[in-house]
Parts: sequence; C-alpha cells; structure tokens
Amino acid sequence: MTDRGAVGGRGLSHAVVEAVTARIVAGEIRPGEKLPTESLLMEQLGVSRTVVREGISRLQALGLVETYRGKGSFVLTRPTQETFSPSPSLLKTAADVAELLEFRIGVEAEASALAAGRRTPGQLDELSRRLQDFADAAGTPSRAIEADYAFHRSIAAATGNRYYLDLVASLGPTMIAMPPPRLRSSEAPDAQHFERVVLEHATIYASIERQDSQSAHAAMRIHLANSRTRLDVTGGPRSS
Repeated sequence: MTDRGAVGGRGLSHAVVEAVTARIVAGEIRPGEKLPTESLLMEQLGVSRTVVREGISRLQALGLVETYRGKGSFVLTRPTQETFSPSPSLLKTAADVAELLEFRIGVEAEASALAAGRRTPGQLDELSRRLQDFADAAGTPSRAIEADYAFHRSIAAATGNRYYLDLVASLGPTMIAMPPPRLRSSEAPDAQHFERVVLEHATIYASIERQDSQSAHAAMRIHLANSRTRLDVTGGPRSS
C-alpha cells in the first residue's frame, strides 16, 4: 500500500477503492482474507475514517468485499482484468441496439436471479439508493442515464460473480440510451413513459428484496423486452 501520494486527483474514496482493489488483484489480499483495519488504512493512505468507510462501502457495492459487524471486512472475490465492450460506433441503428438488448436479456435476466439469491443487506441498500436516484432523475437525461446504468451495475455486483460485474462494467453507460424528449417531465406522454420504466425497475428491485429468483429473472426479462418493444415502436434508441 502507498502513502498520501496515492490519494489525490479523482476523489479520496475513489482512490481508496483503487488502492484496495489493486492489492486484491495482485493477490496481496485473497478471497476470504480480512482487509486491513480502518485505522491501518487511514495511516497507510493518509485519509480520514469517513473516507475509508466510504471506500469500503463502494467496494461492498461492487461485490468485492463484505463487512461483518464487529469482525471487519473480508474479500469476496478477485476482479478480473479482462474487458469486453461493444464500440459505441457500432450502435448506429435501431437494429444494432436491438441486438445489444437481446444480449442483455440473456445476461441480465440470469444476473437478477442470482442477485436475488445472493444479495447482502448492504448490496440491497445500495440497489435501493440507485433506484431512488433513477426515480429522482426525471427531466435530467444525463443523470437518468448514469442512475439507470448504476442500478444495473449494482445488480451485477450483487451476483457475487465477478464475470457479470466485469461485463456490465465493460459495457458502461453505452448500454443505456435515453433521448432527452422522453425524459422531460413537463411533457405528459414522456413523463408517463419514464414512470413506466421506473416501475419496471422497482419491480426488479422488489423481487430481489424478497429473494425471489424466479420473479427477478422474469422482471428483468420483461423490462428489457419492453425496452426492445419501445425501440421497435419508436425506431430510435430505447430507454432501459
């Protein structure tokens, strides 16, 4: 681990995440092993306890660690370094986007089922926050895209399987497309459209909360199938 020089630039908590993740990738801390104590991380990284706790919370949301009250935080899995990402330049037509949606249905429906059976209380809390962020983003397309993507990414993290997380992370926000007119809450049809998409997300969340794997699988499949239907109707990018 490095000293204060490691925690500048893109945010202190983000740097904590990067520093700990690097140690996990390098095999310095293996799955099942305990992370250094908060006090030791504070000393090694030169940050406050609040920053360390925020960083650990992000690692937990990513599915890399789990924290147990009175025991500390333990590594769950080792992230891979392989990446897969469709080039945005390839998503030029409705047909291109439809193909990506078909691919997502196969991946994310199963991810939702796994997340329902494996999610931790902390991951459920994270997913709830992402759902609320998305609901609050009506009328702000850029926020909606980021919140939508974060919701799907949190589900991938809750699977406890690094390949789902790595795949969704590699796809990035490219997999979400929300034309501004559809999200302007001042326009009734678009507001109704956004509300329907929020409800679809809420249904997925409720299934994961109940730990109902079959319902979670179905809810995600229905959501993405509806996204494809909306694409077919409009001939433009979908809201997913």
